Amino acid sequence: MKLSDAGLADRKRWQDSGYELPVFDRSLARQATIKDPIWIHFGAGNIFRAFPAALQQKLLDAGDSDKGIIVCEGYDYEIIHRLYKPYDDLCLLVVLKPDGRIEKKVIASIMESLAADTQAPSDWQRLREIFRNPSLQMASFTITEKGYSVSDANGNYYPAVLDDFRNGPGMPRSFMGKVSALCWERYKAGRLPLAWVSMDNCSHNGEKLCNAVRTFAVEWVNNGLADPGFLEYVDDPESVSFPWSMIDKITPRPDASIKAMLEQDGFADTEIICTDKKTYAAPFVNAEEPQYLVIEDLFPNGRPPLEKAGVIFTDRETVNRVEKMKVCTCLNPLHTALAVFGCLLGYTSISAEMEDPVLKRLVERIGYDEGLPVVVDPGIIRPVDFLKEVIEVRLPNKYVPDTPQRIATDTSQKIPIRFGETIKAYMQRPGMNASDLNYIPLVFAAWLRYLLGIDDEGRPFDPSPDPLLDHLRKHLDGITLGSLGPFGDRLRPVLSDARLFAVSLYDAGLAEKVLSCFTEMVSGAGAVRKLLGRLLGV
Repeated sequence: MKLSDAGLADRKRWQDSGYELPVFDRSLARQATIKDPIWIHFGAGNIFRAFPAALQQKLLDAGDSDKGIIVCEGYDYEIIHRLYKPYDDLCLLVVLKPDGRIEKKVIASIMESLAADTQAPSDWQRLREIFRNPSLQMASFTITEKGYSVSDANGNYYPAVLDDFRNGPGMPRSFMGKVSALCWERYKAGRLPLAWVSMDNCSHNGEKLCNAVRTFAVEWVNNGLADPGFLEYVDDPESVSFPWSMIDKITPRPDASIKAMLEQDGFADTEIICTDKKTYAAPFVNAEEPQYLVIEDLFPNGRPPLEKAGVIFTDRETVNRVEKMKVCTCLNPLHTALAVFGCLLGYTSISAEMEDPVLKRLVERIGYDEGLPVVVDPGIIRPVDFLKEVIEVRLPNKYVPDTPQRIATDTSQKIPIRFGETIKAYMQRPGMNASDLNYIPLVFAAWLRYLLGIDDEGRPFDPSPDPLLDHLRKHLDGITLGSLGPFGDRLRPVLSDARLFAVSLYDAGLAEKVLSCFTEMVSGAGAVRKLLGRLLGV
């Protein structure tokens, strides 16, 4: 079975092997989409294919839309050339259920694939054409939080961004410069309305996208490279909107066991690639079944009826509350705890960690005991139900091949939101004290222990990529397994850094707890496991 338009012609063979095929007329949908597109998506990775693309397919199959999505990749063009073009923009979604059952569905809603590359004239011209079309309703994004950045940690603009400021929207180099140039195209075409929808897993994602586009608009107007009306257009929500959203669906890298299973079926296109930019992908994508997408309903040119596919449309404040519930309490803090402890204890699977009674008890304590008392209740999803699904269904799903090493990436960027908001709530609410927290500071101590790059048995490992890794490890220089404290003077710059924890841990009354746990964890081999057992009673 080949993943191509021609290969799908033998529908019976696919269906007899348990594969769900699209029922809409793809040829007609492609013609309609290319002529008058309604949705373009930036970020051609796994989460897009597993979630937004599958949502639109549901609408197409039900007859609730007659158009698909155009996808555009702005970072790793190799994805387009190796994983989209050779397969007629089709992909295979493998949904991994907790009971071991799987669903195999061919996703055919992607009608065109492009590279946001100004050095590829045909693709760039096609993008300009799309954005000048009045039919376009939405430009969405899954590019990771870093994709919206125009400056480094010190606030200095990247060289490519500075070049774009000076040269204008004609031939931009930076990705956000290209996005802003396409917004400029839409302005020139008659101030055409459009919703720019970040679907990335980060706080206030719409605000991050807005700030980036607006930065370019301000610079181009100030430099005389765009007329003042462009900035007014970007600032007018009836013309240009930047809705906030909350997305949640675990979509790990393509897994070798899934590859083998598909090959047994006779599915031929299973090559897992690693691009030059270290993107791991395949013609198939494997993902968990639970999924959530909540979007601020702010679409000045209309939108696809995605509520019929399960998307929740609401107001900005509700989106913000849902995002805080998930990121600050019910999922992301648990993920980070499992990430650092998993690396220290030699695990390579999140689900295997959840079979460890101590680690399962740890995430229960972080979620139920320390998180829920201050959780932000969004009103549309019950936090306790969401948390229960995470702990009892999602994290233990052994068929979802997710790893602590993947989740440990960029931990320094995640901690302020995933834990800091809970600490601040304890500091601010009457009758509550952050110093009463025990398991969140334990995670912080484990993170510092993790940064040593030595597991609990004394074996070296490579910490996952993190922009502050080298900076933080300088404060730990010389500390190794068997080192004796006290470490207070050495670690004070880290524990007092509100950029890392959202507050100074000294002000929160947590620094001494972190230091005590860290000191015990570095005392010798097996100390991490021993401390966990003592504190959690398992």
